[in-house]
Amino acid sequence: MARSACLIFNAFSGQGNPVTELIAIRAILEPEINLDICPINSKEVDPVQLTHAAIKRGAEMAIASGGDGTVSAVAEALIGTGIPLGIIPRGTANAFATSLGIPLEIKAACETILQGSTHLVDAAFCNGKPMILLAGIGFEAETIKQANREAKNRLGKLAYILAGVKQSWYNFKPFQTYIKTEDQTINLQATAVTIANAAPVTSFLAHGTAGVIVDDGLLDITIVTSLNRTNALFAAYHLLRTGFIGTSTNREDINYLRARNIRVETQPPQRVVLDGNLIGTTPVEIECIPRALTILMPTINQPNLEHNSMISN
Repeated sequence: MARSACLIFNAFSGQGNPVTELIAIRAILEPEINLDICPINSKEVDPVQLTHAAIKRGAEMAIASGGDGTVSAVAEALIGTGIPLGIIPRGTANAFATSLGIPLEIKAACETILQGSTHLVDAAFCNGKPMILLAGIGFEAETIKQANREAKNRLGKLAYILAGVKQSWYNFKPFQTYIKTEDQTINLQATAVTIANAAPVTSFLAHGTAGVIVDDGLLDITIVTSLNRTNALFAAYHLLRTGFIGTSTNREDINYLRARNIRVETQPPQRVVLDGNLIGTTPVEIECIPRALTILMPTINQPNLEHNSMISN
């Protein structure tokens, strides 16, 4: 008997033609999966509610097709359920899929759903909201704010890079930061604080540690403390480099740690971006939920999993 799955399809995601993309997805999946297609075709449609309703109708799997916001919303409905999540990336950044080694092409992503294997990965809650990627405070949140939808439609990922350059040069403002984890309390001046559950190397502000591990039950916290523009640019370049080579940072103006729980307060309050969406301002409290999500991933070359990592905590 064929498996049943709900396909949460965001028609607003990415730059492609949603009708053509949906036809391609159905052509690959429907011969082997009974698809319950749940389109997001208006801003009022809630993907969390769509997923809950589909599960009540008997869906054995949920497939999120859209950007990171869509994936995060579908994941919210699945945390702790054991129901597998398949991902067909169609957004601008597709950071969660990239961090897990899930292909970005529609055909290959569909084949992963059909032929891949399930893996348990961590999730988190930030101020009560689900978090699968990261929370950014300060620099990253301001960058997301400036990379508006029009810019993303025209420039794709380049919109984030241009917004980041503008933010680092014209709006450089360190802020007082108070961090409390289960093990320690920190008080310092910072320009960016990033708390990551999962992150591709392109989310470079998350890579103070030697690789963000997606199933170790811990959050990876990177704090940039550069107090002038020049040092901040060098710190950003250094984090990008360490992310690609998988080593921890050795700059004095970059601090990093791992923790299961964290509270961050700032003075003055700073904007917070959660999984690519602005959610308000500090303070934030974040708790890691170990191995709470079941993800369909490629059967080989899974990156950043604890069992194939040489990092110890």
